[in-house]
Amino acid sequence: MALVESRDLNTSKDEEMDSVFSEENGFQDDHDLDHSSESCQMDLKTALNECSVALSLFLNNRFSEALDVLRPWTDESVYHALGYSSMLVMQAGMTFDPKDMQRATEALKDALSTCQKLRKRRSTVLEAISYMVYSQEPQQMTEEMHAELCYAEVLLQRAALTFIEDESVIGLIKAGVKMRSSFLLFKECEAMLEQCKDKDTHIHFVGGVNMGIGSFNLMLSLLPARVLRLLECVGFSGNREVGLTHLRHGARAGSLRSILSTFTLLMYNIYICVILGTGECDLSEAEALLEPFTKRFPNGALMLFYTARIAVLKGDFERAQRGFVDCIKAQQEWVQIHHLCYWELMWTLVFQQRWTEAYRYAHLLCSESKWSKAVYVFQKASILSMLSEEEVKETGEDVVELFRQVDGLRLRFAGKSVPTEKFAARKARRYNSTNPIKLVIPALEMMYVWNGFTIVGKRPELTQNLLITIEKSEEELKQNENPSVYHADDESLVQMLKGLCLRNLGRLLEAESSFNFVISNEKNIKYDHYLVPFTMYELGLLYKQQGDLERAISCIEKAKLNYKNYSMESRLHFRIHAALNILTEKEKTAEQHNAVA
Repeated sequence: MALVESRDLNTSKDEEMDSVFSEENGFQDDHDLDHSSESCQMDLKTALNECSVALSLFLNNRFSEALDVLRPWTDESVYHALGYSSMLVMQAGMTFDPKDMQRATEALKDALSTCQKLRKRRSTVLEAISYMVYSQEPQQMTEEMHAELCYAEVLLQRAALTFIEDESVIGLIKAGVKMRSSFLLFKECEAMLEQCKDKDTHIHFVGGVNMGIGSFNLMLSLLPARVLRLLECVGFSGNREVGLTHLRHGARAGSLRSILSTFTLLMYNIYICVILGTGECDLSEAEALLEPFTKRFPNGALMLFYTARIAVLKGDFERAQRGFVDCIKAQQEWVQIHHLCYWELMWTLVFQQRWTEAYRYAHLLCSESKWSKAVYVFQKASILSMLSEEEVKETGEDVVELFRQVDGLRLRFAGKSVPTEKFAARKARRYNSTNPIKLVIPALEMMYVWNGFTIVGKRPELTQNLLITIEKSEEELKQNENPSVYHADDESLVQMLKGLCLRNLGRLLEAESSFNFVISNEKNIKYDHYLVPFTMYELGLLYKQQGDLERAISCIEKAKLNYKNYSMESRLHFRIHAALNILTEKEKTAEQHNAVA
């Protein structure tokens, strides 16, 4: 796949920043809109300028004003229609409110209709290019190419919303068909790049192609090989380096979509690599990507949020907490952004074992957010489980009753349960009997689900504090004279979490002993069957840390091939896929080094 070169790679940082925010490239301040939408002619260049103004308003927390700029022209301008629907989709994705979902769905349908009116479809790429080259005026050709690009973007958003709205298998199939159509349209737009001759709008077309091709490649590259092979049979393809390169060029291109490429790279670096990977992420790149936008929009809620998240991953939890509080204060219009901050604040406090403060944010999430009530309630109950009985009484909460609510709060998408909610419901079943059997350090277990031990590992003193808490639970289990049917499961959980702390503290032989205990205890585990494959994966990472790549790969491959039908299986397979990619690259590098030597 050819790379879309949008700028000279040797461009200086200052020049790049100037380019990103130059009016010439269409990224304008809100005061630059000095004409009314009702009186101006809405040609492509004007549309791009107005959408740039709307984007500037959006990034300055003026969300309603941004929508007001876009709304009047959604029936006539593909960029107004795309921008308007994109903002409503973002809001719906944060709230899960049926009314917001309906508004977003209607806006997407209207946007597809607007794009359809202005695009000219041909049955093959060759026919499309031929038609554009020989049958049209340059201006009309350019407008139709942009309509094609916007149509691909709207179709991708519609696919995502279809997946959320329709819980049936049919809904999943419909979403898949839309995604495939979107992917193929982006490929067609890539083939049309050389036909875009309008210098004023070319950079925005290139930026859109970079963003689309890059996002698809990056997203698909995350999938395990067996899944990707199936998708390749129906026309999809994914290459991580191709995806990252396209997105990096898109981010620095100075186009209307630069911020989208930037946000995609940020999500990859500071969320996906942590939750679905080994936790190794490029924070230097994340900071460099964000820097020009934080200078331009210093009080922008999204900039404040991402800056605080980077601080979390650096282990600077105190600075992160101040950043999330500033983000909450920055705007009151989209309270959904507050919920994202509550989630992050809760975890930074859990990492520090400040349970009472963490509970307050868990309670706010349960009260205000509709994203995942099952996870929020389980998380709140888990945090309360870490407090003394007296401290729990002061909150007025009933921990047992909270755990019993979890199963009934689960959501279903495409006919299936959300894995984290299913995991929480399974753990909470211990409280359904008349004589509930308490979970052992459930807040730390959920911390592991989100790969939090990797983050806390940046702070040895906090890791040591976690180890003390885990060893206290270990001692209590040993002293229990009437072990429950969950005893072997609880014992294995404690040893796995203990091994993580020991590994992060560099006590590798002790960590290996803890991990091996879990693996040798496999036959005694009755319910939490996920513990053994996850522990084998963690043991593989320990061998990687020791430099024993062959043993590391062997151990992780066993976790991949020898176990199935356990909780969080897909999450582990994502992590395994990421780990094996890193290990095989290291192995190849080592072989090349040895060959040269």
